[in-house]
Amino acid sequence: MDAKQRIWRTLDKPLVLIYLFLVVTGWLNIYSVVYDPASAEGFSFATRYGKQLLFVGFAFLIGLFVLVADLRVFTQFAYLYYGLAILFLAAVLVIGTEVAGAKSWIRVGPLSFQPSEFAKVATCLAFAKYASRPALNMKRARNQVLASFWFLLPMALILLQPDAGSALVFVSFVLVLYREGMSGKVLLAGLAAAVLFVAALLVNKYVIIGFIALVSGFLFFRNKRTLKNVALAALFFCVCSGYTLGVGYAFSRLSAHQQTRINVLLGKESDVHGAGYNVNQSKIAIGSGGLWGKGYLQGTQTKFNFVPEQSTDFIFCTIGEEWGWAGSTVFLAAYLFLLLRIVKIAERQKQPYHRIYGYGVASIFFMHLFVNVGMTIGLLPVIGIPLPFFSYGGSSLWSFTLLLFIFLKMDARRYAA
Repeated sequence: MDAKQRIWRTLDKPLVLIYLFLVVTGWLNIYSVVYDPASAEGFSFATRYGKQLLFVGFAFLIGLFVLVADLRVFTQFAYLYYGLAILFLAAVLVIGTEVAGAKSWIRVGPLSFQPSEFAKVATCLAFAKYASRPALNMKRARNQVLASFWFLLPMALILLQPDAGSALVFVSFVLVLYREGMSGKVLLAGLAAAVLFVAALLVNKYVIIGFIALVSGFLFFRNKRTLKNVALAALFFCVCSGYTLGVGYAFSRLSAHQQTRINVLLGKESDVHGAGYNVNQSKIAIGSGGLWGKGYLQGTQTKFNFVPEQSTDFIFCTIGEEWGWAGSTVFLAAYLFLLLRIVKIAERQKQPYHRIYGYGVASIFFMHLFVNVGMTIGLLPVIGIPLPFFSYGGSSLWSFTLLLFIFLKMDARRYAA
């Protein structure tokens, strides 16, 4: 049996099937968003569902190309792809086209693409290659910090666009570091920082600093009263207090509409006709679907364009309105299966490179799903981030397809000598 036959035989069929299910149902939902029963135009490639169908066709070709190509095309040149991604992220700051307040796109004639989407693929490949080096002990904190620069650099460049949603996705690589040996205390510290961030925006800063002082005193008196413990308690107080004051300063530097969005999310303001309009309409659409939904092509919120960006950032509310709680549950179960399957396949890899890359793919998908659904139902701020395989757009669909099919190729080659 030659190499190509072995790849097709060992290809993980459940993962391919769930990919096809998500892509096809994603297109059907985009069609539902755009479909106008009163229009006599019929099917048209000028519409979003027509363009998305072309994007889907190219995505299938990309997946097929990855499967028949030599895996070394992606693994051996990982650092080169990463370098090109960094160059494009820097170039977009100069020659990029501004869309929705962010200079995130590069236009070439009638075509345009978003470099940050493909930077995820390049970063995942390069990060996995670096972190899997035999001489590198990823359980050491120093090596974890060095490895972090591989995703912090593109993250910083994307923040300059500014595109907070795409930049946030790169934080997901911390989960890969955790799998490779990073202490769980770091994740807990990150969670504590997030809680403190929200508290600093909701509660008077001096009340929080007073609470931090009490915690610092508790940490000191519960241990031996040595000079070292005094220094640690003082350091804890200074870091947490400085962070609290820094949150307030950073918040004051945001634009007025960004401050309003955060205040609306935290319940400090009510602005259903302004910054909170998108989320409010999204929740109405999802809630109106009830248990079983209104039926395919029957969503009134969809048909009358009450929810802005419904084919991109807010595609999930179409599922909730037309398919109801039951359809939303099936959709989330499909994504859960996708994530668990990727993790399971990653754990059976013989090469650390492939395992780390697989966890990178799972982490990226998880972050997209978590943030997109979270902002759609009003649990997270609206920052604009696509839902994998569902949201309209060629760059995102192609980058997600590349991420997944490179991993499928790695897994299919696990028995190779």
